[in-house]
Amino acid sequence: MTAPHPRSRRAIAVPLGMALATALAFLPNVSASAAPAAAPQASAADAPSLSYVVNIRPGKGTSSHVKKAVADAGGTIVASYDQIGVLVVHSSNAGFAKTVRTVRGVESAGATRNAPLPAQSTTDVGTPKVLTSEEVASAEAVDGQDPLEPLQWDLPAIKADKAHEVTLGSRDVTVAVIDTGVDDTHPDIAPNFDRDASVNCVSGKPDTTDGAWRPSASESPHGTHVAGEIAGAKNGVGITGVAPGVKVSGIKVANPDGYFYTEAVVCGFVWAAEHHVDVTNNSYYTDPWYFNCKDDPDQKALVDAVTRASQYAEKKGTVNVAAAGNENYDLAADSITDPVSPNDGTPSDRVIDPSKCSDIPTQLPGVVTVAATGAKGIKSSFSNHGLGVIDIAAPGGDSTRFQTPAPPATSGLILGPLPGAKWGYMAGTSMASPHVAGVAALIKSTHPHAPAALVKALLYAEADATPCTDPYDIDSDGKVDAVCEGTKNRNGFYGWGTADALDAVTK
Repeated sequence: MTAPHPRSRRAIAVPLGMALATALAFLPNVSASAAPAAAPQASAADAPSLSYVVNIRPGKGTSSHVKKAVADAGGTIVASYDQIGVLVVHSSNAGFAKTVRTVRGVESAGATRNAPLPAQSTTDVGTPKVLTSEEVASAEAVDGQDPLEPLQWDLPAIKADKAHEVTLGSRDVTVAVIDTGVDDTHPDIAPNFDRDASVNCVSGKPDTTDGAWRPSASESPHGTHVAGEIAGAKNGVGITGVAPGVKVSGIKVANPDGYFYTEAVVCGFVWAAEHHVDVTNNSYYTDPWYFNCKDDPDQKALVDAVTRASQYAEKKGTVNVAAAGNENYDLAADSITDPVSPNDGTPSDRVIDPSKCSDIPTQLPGVVTVAATGAKGIKSSFSNHGLGVIDIAAPGGDSTRFQTPAPPATSGLILGPLPGAKWGYMAGTSMASPHVAGVAALIKSTHPHAPAALVKALLYAEADATPCTDPYDIDSDGKVDAVCEGTKNRNGFYGWGTADALDAVTK
C-alpha cells in the first residue's frame, strides 16, 4: 500500500493537469471586480504574481476606499464574497499584504501561496490499486447486493448494510464533495449526481461551465472515489455508497497541480451554502501550510477566510465533515514537528504549538473531525488522533498486514469508483470522512428539518462508543505506536465513537 499523502489525505498521484477553464459564472452575491484604473503606487516588478485573501467587515460590500487601497498597493480584485467579507486579490507586489493590513476596514490579509500563478507542480506519490476488468466482470450480485459490495467490509463496519434495509436516504438531501473534481459520468455516480449544486471553484470564483467540476484525465481520481463512498448508487453496478439514495455534487477546488488553495476552498463553502447543500465532505488540508499559525499574519488571514466561509455554510444549514489527517500525529500534543510546509515552496522542520496553529478546515470550529479505522475496527496506523480534537471515527482502511478483513473482502483498503467507469482501492482519513458524511446524510434524510447543530448532535449521540486501544502496537513490534487518552465514551482515537448508519435511520 502506498502511504497516504500528508498534504491531501490520500494515497494517490497528484499529476500535472490541464489549464483552468475560462468561462465563468457567478453566485448572486459574488462579483468579479476590476481594480480602478489608477496606476498602483507600489512596485509590481519585485515579485511573481501571487493570490491573496483580504478580510474585511462582512455584509457591507467592499468600500471604495478599500478598493482604491488594494489597487494602490498593486492588487486586482478577482472575486468579492461580500456575505463573509472576503476578497480574492492577485498582486505581484511583494509588500502587498503588509501594505493592505494597515488600511482602515481591513481585518487581515495574507498570501494564499508561495508558488507563483500558476502553481508549481507536485511529484507523483502513488496511484490507487485499480480493479482489473476481469475482477469487475467476475463479481456477481448476491442477496440484493451490488456486484462489488461483498468486497466492502467498511459498510457492515458501520451497519450501513442494515441501514439500507430501512432506507437508502432521501433524494432531497445533497452532499457536496469539496475535492479534486467528480466524474459524474461514472455509472455508480451518474444516477445520484446533482448538477445544479456542482461547480469549479479552482480560481476562487465559481465556474459553472458544463462538466467544469470533473477531473481531467491527468488529474486526481480522489474526488470521484470519495463521491462514490458517500452516494454510490444501489443499481446493480459496482459498489454501494453509505447513503445510496441521496444526491451528491462535485465542488472542484484542487488545481491541476493538486493544490487546495484558500481562495478555492472559500469559494467552495460559499457555493455549498448558497445552493442549500446539506453536508460537505472535505478530505484535504488547505495548502500550502499543514498547520496555519495565527501569530503569522499571512496564515492568520487564511484561517480567518476559511473560518468565515465554513461557518457561513453551517449557518445556512450545512454540516461540514473533514478528514483528520494521515501522519499519526497527536493533535492534542504540546508540540508537533511539521516537515512539509510550505509545500509549494521550501519546506522546513518547523515546530508548532497545536493550541495556536490549526489544520484547516478540519480543526475549525463546528467542523466534524474524522479519524480512520481499519478492518479490525481499531485506529488506522496512519490516522491522526487527539483527545478533544477527534469527534468521530469511521472506516478509512489500513494495510492488510496491520488489519485484515474477513472474507469475502480481500483488501484492507476502501473500494470505490474511479474516473472512466473503473473501481479501485484507496486508504486514508480521506476515506473515513465520506463515511461520516454519508451517515450525516442519512440523519438528515430521517430528520429533514433538523438544523446542522442537531444533525451533528445526533451523529455523536448515535455513534458506537469505542474504548481506547491500549496498548496500541499496530505493527506488533513491542513498541507503542500511539497513545489514546480519554474514556470509552470519548477519547483521542475515536472521539464520541464509531459512526453508526443503522441508528441514523432508526432513531
